[in-house]
Amino acid sequence: MNLRKRALLILYVVFLLVPIYWLVNMSFKSNTEILGGLTLWPRGFTLDNYRVIFTDRSWYSGYINSLYYVCLNTVISLTVALPAAYAFSRFRFLGDKHLFFWLLTNRMAPPAVFLLPFFQLYSSIGLFDTHIAVALAHCLFNVPLAVWILEGFMSGVPKEIDETAYIDGYSFPKFFLKLFIPLIRSGIGVTAFFCFMFSWVELLLARTLTSVDAKPIVSVMTRTVSASGIDWGVLAAAGVLTILPGMLVIWFVRNHVAKGFALGRV
Repeated sequence: MNLRKRALLILYVVFLLVPIYWLVNMSFKSNTEILGGLTLWPRGFTLDNYRVIFTDRSWYSGYINSLYYVCLNTVISLTVALPAAYAFSRFRFLGDKHLFFWLLTNRMAPPAVFLLPFFQLYSSIGLFDTHIAVALAHCLFNVPLAVWILEGFMSGVPKEIDETAYIDGYSFPKFFLKLFIPLIRSGIGVTAFFCFMFSWVELLLARTLTSVDAKPIVSVMTRTVSASGIDWGVLAAAGVLTILPGMLVIWFVRNHVAKGFALGRV
């Protein structure tokens, strides 16, 4: 039974890693070799595809723009969600459950529903093609998710800690920043991970609300078609570099994510 389980686990891991290996494999090939036939490893190993990414401004600026608005969105989402989640976890007020459900319905709606209102609003107030425009648009989906996750973690912290801190003379900002937030750092790590990944891979809003100055990498990757066809090698290299930020985020918050899946509302 143990051998069978190990064999199934190995097959499953191989099944997951094959597409990633194939992407990396293609990134070191020329277009001629990619289109010429099936090869398990590059015969004519080349770094030209990555050289294009790091020397062509339209490519590397896409990565910079994406990292800029994704980090900005994650910070804004956590800043807004932390006090909101605390209020939902500690206080009971008229319509609190309905308001909480309304927040979740915003997350359930597809981005295409809000595409036209965002585009018209940002065009009229001069926010079109800016990083803050995409960051704020993604907050509509990330803030409800962040509130939902953080509320589950905060509800698991006993209210007696709040009362003890107030008796000891802590003001609310001091208590919240120095005592309460360290207790839910696993929840914050999980929330930051999900906010980062949604904003990083989201395409529709990011592509529609930008044109030149804030165009993200996901938008650049959809415009690789030229007169000679699709540049598959460059597209594969861009895909490899797009996976790396997510892997780095997972590496830094891996312990918090593991605890979050075990203890929190995930």
